[in-house]
Amino acid sequence: MTEAAVAERPITSRQIKVGDVPIGGDAEIAVQSMTNTMTYDVEATVQQVYDLNAAGADLVRVSVNGSKALEGFKQVVWRSPTPLIADIHFDYRMALGAADVGAACIRINPGNIGNDDRFRKVISKCMEKEIAMRIGVNSGSVEKRFWDMPKEEALVASALHKVEIAEEMGFYNFKVSLKASHVPEMVEANRKFREHSDAPLHLGVTEAGTKLAGSIKTAAAFGQLLPYGIGDTIRISLAEDPVEEIPVAYQILSSLNLRHRGPNVIACPSCARTLGFDVIGMAAQVEDALKHYEDHFTVAVMGCIVNGPGEARDADYGVAGGKDDGVIFSKGEPLRKVGRDDIFDALFEEIGKDGWK
Repeated sequence: MTEAAVAERPITSRQIKVGDVPIGGDAEIAVQSMTNTMTYDVEATVQQVYDLNAAGADLVRVSVNGSKALEGFKQVVWRSPTPLIADIHFDYRMALGAADVGAACIRINPGNIGNDDRFRKVISKCMEKEIAMRIGVNSGSVEKRFWDMPKEEALVASALHKVEIAEEMGFYNFKVSLKASHVPEMVEANRKFREHSDAPLHLGVTEAGTKLAGSIKTAAAFGQLLPYGIGDTIRISLAEDPVEEIPVAYQILSSLNLRHRGPNVIACPSCARTLGFDVIGMAAQVEDALKHYEDHFTVAVMGCIVNGPGEARDADYGVAGGKDDGVIFSKGEPLRKVGRDDIFDALFEEIGKDGWK
């Protein structure tokens, strides 16, 4: 069995590099998150960067919100297993300092970084150090000059203003984000921006919420953009341990057939035809056992022998419950019948035969 092909999508952006990670063009969609430690706590920050990288983050953003944080960032950079993005608000001098100590990218917010002259100084530093920039526009901090516009138009106008300055200076190694907590606003802003610029786009629904609500909002937004070539790197902004953002990101990308990491578990919703087989419990047990696998394959947990194998014909492996026993199947074809208490072990025995890990 081979990994499912990743769908091709329109190329709508130019490509840049954040460290050694390509963003935009024909590159795969990059997944990122952000540390929530105090950056001056170097050990805690380094540990979280490693945890995020192990979970599958291609890039990690770290707050540099003052001189103590900058000193910590300097120590974190050289220990990081992945390129780091320095997150800058208000004080442009922190951007200059972060660039000097090894940031792969500088994230600035046009709404609070200060006047255009300060923005130009950050661009000059990025050009000097040959590093990338993210122009991060947020609906909660739009520049005052655009306050009389509808929110999505203000986001686009603010971003394009800064893009124009960068390109006038001959700087093209940047990506742009237009974030809002309101899904339709975020989607419309990114669509409108793409009509005017080929800069790579970082997508996210800002302040999306807790794990369930935030994941649903983000999936709703991404599903309207990513399949159409709009979006080159993503973050799932959850009120949660940031490591929890990474599997959600991959689940969304996998569901759109854009990028895969780890197995895909499908399960029927359960009904009386299961004859008492605990589909819900088995699905949770299987998903938990597979969460550390990096290979991509599909496992189905189905409730009945009558319909299960046929309905999950595309699954690489599957189980279908019965009154006293169940069937282990592959690609819709039964492999063997086992007792109900042996279903889980038999399933993973078959998975193990093919060397998935």
